[in-house]
Amino acid sequence: MTLKEMKEKTLRLIEEINPDSELLTDDPDISAKINDVINQIQFELARIKKIPAKTEIEISDDNKIFNMTDEMYQIFRIIGASSFDIIGKEVIFPEDFKGKVTIYYYKYPEVIRKDTEDTYTFKLSDDVLEIAPYGIAGDLLKSDVSNSYGNIYSQRYEQMKQELDVRYNTGFIEIGEGI
Repeated sequence: MTLKEMKEKTLRLIEEINPDSELLTDDPDISAKINDVINQIQFELARIKKIPAKTEIEISDDNKIFNMTDEMYQIFRIIGASSFDIIGKEVIFPEDFKGKVTIYYYKYPEVIRKDTEDTYTFKLSDDVLEIAPYGIAGDLLKSDVSNSYGNIYSQRYEQMKQELDVRYNTGFIEIGEGI
């Protein structure tokens, strides 16, 4: 899903869409804050249903410490080294270790700013992208005291978050030597 599609879906949900407008809405308050709100919601959802990634690095005599990059949220597996320490954002390998390691981690999504192109593509899973408009709608409308639509969308969003399945797979079975 692209940023433009997310905006359209959210604005249709709250009945504020104007497809003829370059900003997709005639409401200046909504158009001014929609990218910031989308960014906040995508980061929240990325901490619930994490975005898996991996990198391979070479550990040498000169390089025993791997510093997590800004995109890295959590390391969940390291293959290729039987011993290492994780302290804060550093992975420290033993002095006598050399070789290639594969680091599996969860990453943050790219930050959406006011000037982010509408062609930006989300890295979140489809089930998460389907509930995001409710969180975005709730935040966009929370300061509208004339009605309770913000609360209604926020309650629905909270309910849908609780029902999310955070797994990407359900495990696997390995059969060795037959039956």
